Amino acid sequence: MKILFLANRFPYPPYRGDKLKIFNLAKQLSVRHELYLVTFIDNKADYSYVSELEKYFTKIKLVYMPHYMSAFNSIINVFSETPFQINYFKSERLARTLREFVAENDVDVIHTQHLRMAQYTAGLNNSSTVLDLPDAYSLYWKRRSVQKKNPVKNFIENSEYKKMLNYEKIISEFDLSLVCSEEDKSYLMDEHDLDNIELLQNGVDTELYSNSGHNYDLDDQIIFSGNMTYYPNIDAAVYFATEIFPEVLKKYPKVKFKITGQNPPDKILKLASDNIIVTGFVESLADEYSKSSIAVSPVRVGAGSMNKVLEPMSMGLPVVSSSIGFAGLGAVAGRDIILADNKTDFINSVCNLLSDVNYRKYIGESGKEIIHNNLSWEKIAIKLENYFYSVADNKKAEFKIPLSSVV
Repeated sequence: MKILFLANRFPYPPYRGDKLKIFNLAKQLSVRHELYLVTFIDNKADYSYVSELEKYFTKIKLVYMPHYMSAFNSIINVFSETPFQINYFKSERLARTLREFVAENDVDVIHTQHLRMAQYTAGLNNSSTVLDLPDAYSLYWKRRSVQKKNPVKNFIENSEYKKMLNYEKIISEFDLSLVCSEEDKSYLMDEHDLDNIELLQNGVDTELYSNSGHNYDLDDQIIFSGNMTYYPNIDAAVYFATEIFPEVLKKYPKVKFKITGQNPPDKILKLASDNIIVTGFVESLADEYSKSSIAVSPVRVGAGSMNKVLEPMSMGLPVVSSSIGFAGLGAVAGRDIILADNKTDFINSVCNLLSDVNYRKYIGESGKEIIHNNLSWEKIAIKLENYFYSVADNKKAEFKIPLSSVV
């Protein structure tokens, strides 16, 4: 099968969620299929990584659009009914490049990553189309809009929520749309009366994030990881550091809270203290997880499932998460992961884990089993492959690969 990936970001180095997903799916699918890539590139230095992607993609087309051009697109369209996020990724050059590529190549399926890129492939008739959504985007903006901020921010975010809710109707123009949690699936189906949505969870590199024997005697470090330019991560780190961690310190004064993630803003850097460590970017998150006692995901804004939950679970590290990070895992709260949706529950859950090495081991090992059995990238790629066959020509349906064949 010939599969075209239309990505909203250049998927290398694979350090963040949207880049990680395309890179790992391509790595798996390239073994059996011919893959193409069309995407933006916003930093000319990234051209040096093209050779890394050529290991998996037969043809690659890049459209250079620096951040200032994207920002200009949004500013000149600020009063339009189109959401800011969609205008930010608007490019006639990319649209032309995509049209020419599809005309010149026999593409079976186009995989469009993110609602931001739906503007380029909605309603296409000459190829089967799959829209892969990291989350229900309007739900993300809805949760942001109800947080208490200054009136100007509230107005802007509520406006973006309403625009995004209306724009999401474009989902109906795809043969199939995918989301990574049941919460997102139900929300979109109910809000827009859709019947073309299925579930495709996020995956984990279970070889990279693997630990044959986590040291559960460690009881002195709590870790939170994530891209620190992303608002939900900033909010979660500040929330834990200022409202939850001080209460934990009262019982465990030697414990450290480590915030790990690229490009931390001043708001995060200012949290650093004797007990709070802000690392910025690290080469190996796996090493950081292996030195930690507990991972936390106190995310209050967002949707979908998150790497900050999946990766430590894959390492056997016990995780305390809000329901936002928990959604879509297929895990059982209290057995595979600890669910905490308010300040008191978070404090108690973290303290209970710190107090009991056997409890840490029980949650950690159970969570690891769930991830390795169900959410490796190999198994997620097989599931996506079956979705591709379901929307492609009937003559190719007979080549469907059963998930049970993956060892």
